[in-house]
This record gives sequence, structure tokens and C-alpha cells, in this order.
Amino acid sequence: MSQSKDPKSKSDADDDGGLSVVLQQYNDTKGHFSLVRNFRLADLVTIMNGFCGSFSLFSSAHYLSTGDEYYLWNALWFPLGGLIFDVLDGKVARWRRSSSMLGQELDSLADLISFGVAPAVLAFVVGLRTTLDTVALTCFICSGLARLARFNATVALVPKDPSGKARYFEGLPIPSTLALVGLLSYWVKNGWIEGKEGLPGGIVTVWGKSGGCGDLHVVSLLFGAWASMMVSKTLRVPKL
Repeated sequence: MSQSKDPKSKSDADDDGGLSVVLQQYNDTKGHFSLVRNFRLADLVTIMNGFCGSFSLFSSAHYLSTGDEYYLWNALWFPLGGLIFDVLDGKVARWRRSSSMLGQELDSLADLISFGVAPAVLAFVVGLRTTLDTVALTCFICSGLARLARFNATVALVPKDPSGKARYFEGLPIPSTLALVGLLSYWVKNGWIEGKEGLPGGIVTVWGKSGGCGDLHVVSLLFGAWASMMVSKTLRVPKL
């Protein structure tokens, strides 16, 4: 009688063994701050990306509570700081010749804050506040979340160049939303925001009476379009 074989190949078993060794480093250290001791320098740079995104959110909240445009401009600038740290973390990892599974997850989480949640909240702050506006902005955030998850899961399948880097992005990378932040900055500079001249394009009533939950700012469609491009499978953006 022939014996049944394990469906895993030897290489799969080796890969699993290597993965177990990598994961064990997070379990072996003891003490209250043992997780922090596992951070690499590049991981700390990545956390600064999330720091900038978080500060943008708090600055937006300060603007809503005080009306002081100083806080609004801070909120608009901090995502750019997040991009700087997002670029630096990869350079630091290559310089130190060190990368980690923790760093990959940190990178996606920080990107979601700085380039997903922060721009959506900024759009709300400047005037996209109707029910349909907030639905569009929520879809924008969720599309960024889905885009990052798909990238982490499928990046190994994207064709690579001789240096091992992916040749292109499938869908718009989430840092591209800084273009929308730049557009919001232009509107703020010209006073095209809630409480001043109002947003460009005005409001349309999709259903019901004007002033109800069926109102939608025309520029919300831009955020909806950006969301669809982030999760697109067929849109391929070359990596610079």
C-alpha cells in the first residue's frame, strides 16, 4: 500500500520554517516595551509618516472648533510631511540593509492615515459635508484600504525589473491622493470653501428637496473617481 504524501513540497516547508523563525523574534523578547525593541530604524521613520497623518487630523479638528485658518494650513501641510517619511523609510531600509514583516504592515497602516483618512477629513472640513458627500468620502477611504491590502497580497505577482522592483502599480498608489490635497490647498487659498465663497461646482440635488440628504457637491465625484482608480485592476501606473 502506498503512503499518502504531505501536499506541501520541501520548499514550502522551508519557507514555513523561515517564516516561523522571523515571527519568533516578536515572541522571544520579554518586558513591557519588548515590541518597541523589535523596531528597526526604518520602522521608526514609517511611524513618523503616521505621526504626520495623525497631526493633520487633529489640526483639522482644531480648525473646525476655532475657525482659525492657521490650523487648516497645518492640516494641509502634514500629509506632505507624511510623503517625505514614506519615501525615506525605504531608503533607510536599503541603507541599513534591513527590512521586516512589521515594517511592511506599518507602512500600509501609516499610508492609510496620511493619504486616506487625512485627505478625506480635509475635504469634509473645507465643505463636503452633505450626507452623500460623506458617503463618497467614506468610499474613498475604504478604497484606499482595499488598495493597500491588495498591494500587500499581490505585489509578488507583479512583474519585476532586474533590480527586483515591481515594474508598475496596479491602480493608483494611495500617496497619489496628495494631488487632491494640493487641489484643496488651492481652494483654501482662493476662499472656495465652506463659510466663504463656497466650493467650485456648487451642489446638485440627486433626490428629494434641496437642503436634504439628497444633496451632493459636484466635486465629491472627483473623490469617487479617485477611489475607483485606486482599486482598478486594469490601470497600470509605471513606477518611477
